[in-house]
Amino acid sequence: MPRDIAPGEALLKEIFGFDAFRPGQGEIVDAVAQGENVLAIMPTGGGKSLCYQLPALMRGGVTVVISPLIALMRDQVRGLREAGVAAGALTSGNTQEETDAVWNMLSQGTLKLLYLAPERLASGGAQRMLAEAGVSLIAVDEAHCVSQWGHDFRPDYLRIGELRRSLGVPLAAFTATADQETQEEIVRRLFDGETPQTFLRGFDRPNIHLAFRPKDSPRAQILRFAAARKGRSGIVYCGTRAKTESLAQALGQEGHSACFYHGGMEADDRRAVEERFAKEDGLIVVATVAFGMGVDKPDIRWVAHADLPKSIEAYYQEIGRAGRDGAPAETLTLYGADDIRLRRAQIDEGMAPPERRTADHGRLNALLGLAEALGCRRQQLLRYFGESSEPCGNCDLCDKPPELFDGTEAVRKALSAALRTDESFGAGHLIDILIGNETDKVRQRRHDQLPTFGVGRDLKKGQWQAVFRQMMGFDLVRPDPERHGALVMTDAALPILKGEQSITLRRDVIDRAAERRPQVKTLVAEEDAPLLSALKAKRRALAETASLPAYMIFPDKTLIEMAETRPQSLDDMARIGGVGAKKLERYGAEFLSVITGASEEMHPTRRKLAGREAGSLYDTLMAVQADLVRGIDGTEKPLSCSASLLAKVAQARPDSGEAMERLLGDRRYERFGSAFLDVLARAD
Repeated sequence: MPRDIAPGEALLKEIFGFDAFRPGQGEIVDAVAQGENVLAIMPTGGGKSLCYQLPALMRGGVTVVISPLIALMRDQVRGLREAGVAAGALTSGNTQEETDAVWNMLSQGTLKLLYLAPERLASGGAQRMLAEAGVSLIAVDEAHCVSQWGHDFRPDYLRIGELRRSLGVPLAAFTATADQETQEEIVRRLFDGETPQTFLRGFDRPNIHLAFRPKDSPRAQILRFAAARKGRSGIVYCGTRAKTESLAQALGQEGHSACFYHGGMEADDRRAVEERFAKEDGLIVVATVAFGMGVDKPDIRWVAHADLPKSIEAYYQEIGRAGRDGAPAETLTLYGADDIRLRRAQIDEGMAPPERRTADHGRLNALLGLAEALGCRRQQLLRYFGESSEPCGNCDLCDKPPELFDGTEAVRKALSAALRTDESFGAGHLIDILIGNETDKVRQRRHDQLPTFGVGRDLKKGQWQAVFRQMMGFDLVRPDPERHGALVMTDAALPILKGEQSITLRRDVIDRAAERRPQVKTLVAEEDAPLLSALKAKRRALAETASLPAYMIFPDKTLIEMAETRPQSLDDMARIGGVGAKKLERYGAEFLSVITGASEEMHPTRRKLAGREAGSLYDTLMAVQADLVRGIDGTEKPLSCSASLLAKVAQARPDSGEAMERLLGDRRYERFGSAFLDVLARAD
């Protein structure tokens, strides 16, 4: 006998089209469905939304989902409705018709998921409405927004704990960015200090290629990276609003479909960009981090940073928006000495207390260590999050191991130059001293008389710039905002200066002429590429007709599997990941016709069993019934079972005459019972 299928797994296949949970999802779904208080920290793209959407279908009543951005809520509601789930959102962006429809479903008791912005909790009417609506679970997305020291802090998130107490229902909180300090704050504010069942899932996103590169004509670097990936959806993150606009214009001039997004835009303009990005294939959005939590597009194929992110957590969250469908995705992060100076200054000049500034410098150090890594980047990234791995083979340093050298002597020379000038100058002036460049500034301060003047002539100016950048990356020197950015030694530099410790550096000599066109990761083998293009064209046409984002028809990963496995029937199509019952009914035949060049008709009752063992049993039972319609000798009055009755037999698989007779009734059991039991016995 086949193993019993748990209700969650059955719904996972029927509604969402997946045969199995991603690693770690199953335990979280079970805990949430059973009414436990849960805190789940999962990587961006790790399938957090399923961990509250599926339990909502397994539990009675309404699940309230508190989510920070309207665009995110609307996307999830549309996706759920496409899968046949009764979901709705009450937001300031609703039309009156949309709001009326949600209220109607609430009053009729048919609504399963209700999305709310945290700001709505400030209304006493909203709390009364939830008390009367039969809420059985609260799910909190982006739970780190409750942290008052986080850059995503939302004051209204502080009301969620009160809501949990007033409704007396379990709460499940989800986030991708929570260090130990933030986790403790979430527990304190959302769970009143009571310890929830906590799940810390693996941070590895093995489908994402990691790459860093020192800045060298950064606009040209971004344009080359985008050109090699033309036609694929991507995000470019920039440090300033002005840069988003100029870089989007430059990409447009290169023939890309590109637009910009930042917090200074009018709300309607921002919504228009979000809508375009959701629906258009191949659009590039050049954005500040304002374009963040609302991004729920699973088929973003690349993310580039034109400037260094704020911290390793910010970097991890931002690159995590690529490849949420599990298909190959790529990243590129550019960085330079100016980025490091800017990020240090932002921390030092901020309003946070001293201990917070120290922690923020530590987070930036972790990111800079990743940028200046000497070996596999994924190993270093996961080490920060408390995990270990083998070399990944999917980062730039695994692709081409860096050339290393003993940088101890060079670093000691640089530190000596800084000390002998009272740590009062930036890298440019120190390099002039080291290479013996007699500038007016050097002569006026008599720095040409220093013992360190000219001791670094063995390296060129560009090489010394790379040395200083790596020294800043290893936090050996920091720019001092009170000395106009002069480089000041940290305690970490002292052992090297005293000769007690050595240091290895990368030989980062920037040679523009030697830089090759960036390698592009292909989505499918060459022979499958034409079919993938045809499937994408069909998806685009269906999406435009339905006014839906293309990925809500099917995500890239599903189309890739179709192109590689080439299903030949609706049964085969139902086994493709992401093809649930509703999607098969709506779109299965159309995509199958692209693959096979022919159409397949299937009875709606049979289609519900497509891809399952019950479907094959149904076909066999139908064939056996056809032979017995007029009895064994072909002379009796015609008799048959309805399609729905055959489906019940195929699914229930009665194993005795009594059970079969209860399903079929006396007359049909007499005609078909024995033969049907034989079919089921052979299947076992």
